[in-house]
Amino acid sequence: MTSPRMALATAARPREAEILDSIRQTFAEKGFDGASMQDLARAAGMSVGNFYRYFPSKAAMVEAIVTRDLAEVEEKFTSIAAAADPLAALRCGLHQHIEEECSGCDDGPLWAEITAAALRKPEIGAVVQKMESEIRGYLLSAFAMIAGMPRDEAERHFAAHSAMVVMLVKAAAIQAQAGDRVSAGRTELNELVKRMIDAVLAEVAAAKSKD
Repeated sequence: MTSPRMALATAARPREAEILDSIRQTFAEKGFDGASMQDLARAAGMSVGNFYRYFPSKAAMVEAIVTRDLAEVEEKFTSIAAAADPLAALRCGLHQHIEEECSGCDDGPLWAEITAAALRKPEIGAVVQKMESEIRGYLLSAFAMIAGMPRDEAERHFAAHSAMVVMLVKAAAIQAQAGDRVSAGRTELNELVKRMIDAVLAEVAAAKSKD
């Protein structure tokens, strides 16, 4: 079932979605600062003037990318909530995400660039922080379901757990872009990240057995 956010993100401005698809690779290849508005307009097959009608700044592009990606995240967590075993579904989803990010998926370089830009540019940092906050919120809702406790109680118990999961996934994705310097140990690193995520989930699940 498609979430309201996903429906809005895909149906409200279809041309905007097409532009985002066309400029991702340019951002990834040239970098956030290296890709000029002319480069991005060219990748979208538009004039610069027309391009500005959709996205007046790079920050606006990042916000649109984040909005669309959050719609996908929401849809995944909706599926986890509906699963017969939410813990197993969450664990599988996180493991799959680690594998995708660390196996050279197209979005890895893009998010590495956005993460780096967030450290230099406050407006990008604010957008990224909002995204991470929403993802932590989805995790906390899943943790509440897994532990069988109210959402506000789960937030008190598992705020650090949700932040750790986000940090581990983010770090693994960035590390995957480091190139051949760490390629020899990447499989081992990925497996270690997954075991650490499993340890966090085990603590969440253990809270239910203490009731």
